[in-house]
Amino acid sequence: MPVKLSAPLASALLPVKGVELGFAQAHVRKPNRKDVLVIKLVENSRVAGVFTQNRFCAAPVILCKEFLSQKAGIRALLVNTGCANAGTGEDGLNRAKQSCHALAELLNIQPNQVLPFSTGVILEPLPVDKVIAGLPAAIENLKADNWLNAAESIMTTDIVAKGTSRQIQLGGKTVTVTGISKGSGMIHPNMATMLGYVATDAVISQPALEAMIRYAVNKSFNCITVDGDTSTNDSLILVATNQAGHAEITENSPDFITLRDALTDVAIELAQAIVRDGEGATKFMTVTVEGGKNEEECRKVAYAIAHSPLIKTAFFASDPNLGRILAAIGYAGIDDLDVNTLQLYLGDVLVAEKGGRASSYVEAQGAAIMKEPDILVRVVLNRGAHAATVWTCDFSYDYVKINADYRS
Repeated sequence: MPVKLSAPLASALLPVKGVELGFAQAHVRKPNRKDVLVIKLVENSRVAGVFTQNRFCAAPVILCKEFLSQKAGIRALLVNTGCANAGTGEDGLNRAKQSCHALAELLNIQPNQVLPFSTGVILEPLPVDKVIAGLPAAIENLKADNWLNAAESIMTTDIVAKGTSRQIQLGGKTVTVTGISKGSGMIHPNMATMLGYVATDAVISQPALEAMIRYAVNKSFNCITVDGDTSTNDSLILVATNQAGHAEITENSPDFITLRDALTDVAIELAQAIVRDGEGATKFMTVTVEGGKNEEECRKVAYAIAHSPLIKTAFFASDPNLGRILAAIGYAGIDDLDVNTLQLYLGDVLVAEKGGRASSYVEAQGAAIMKEPDILVRVVLNRGAHAATVWTCDFSYDYVKINADYRS
């Protein structure tokens, strides 16, 4: 079961003016499940995206980048689960284009105004006929308050749907931010095997929107890891429908930081939900590294800890085998690291200092902390003023079972 995570209530996911969502059961891979999602955007919406850096990126990722660069004015998003349409070559591109053309015709817009997204099994052809056959039903139930159904429609191995909302005041107007995401395994920065869609009715210039998504993703989806595998389909989309009625926000506006931080809060909650729903996860771990010369070296240490199967399995067993953490710090890649000056904490308990076990530490303290579902690992390098935080989860027996049976 997910670690202290449950699906949001439908009423808690607030409608965003200018956004309608509709779903269908198209039987893309399995029967009787929501697996096609259409998100319709009001005209003159602004859209920005961040995508996987995997060189084997999926056909829909290639098209999304191309269509966004054409600045045609995105009017719809089309998502299917069950098939990633990755590792499918020219045929995969053609199938993704067919789906865009079909939705564009039904909505009376241009094909390059549709952004396609897929998630699921890699190296299999997209059953585009099934996707297209599901489009009329998805369009028929387009509604502004369909966010929970939308979140359920993009799930693969996820156990629970993921979504959240915020409301803030800008220029005397109420502004809404709502987002959904999917992801459970094959999670690693740049960006993770995840799809995320965040929308706001705020009025934002395109440069400001681009700046906000870059900031938000680096504070959220680029700070999570489940298993160290970067997927082929990772996509995060930020939509501004410009319907809230306040003055346009630019990078120099007084309200820029307020809106950026609200969007980032939504992104962080969605990113953490992915880790809490990590395949087979029983523990949610926050790894914070402080006192580094720069943020890069803090991230190196944090990810060395968060990626280690030895550490993750120890946390699953609630076994305070904390020497594994010291070993990960040591191989993180900081060549001039003085291990005699750093400190390691588990929760608020000092575990190691001066190159070895802290004299005050007893194993019963570590065992008690590791039984908790939420655990903090804190490293203080004592070599500078920079810090970084990464969120991860443990490895359980179920992780192997889920991934061994994934295509069954």
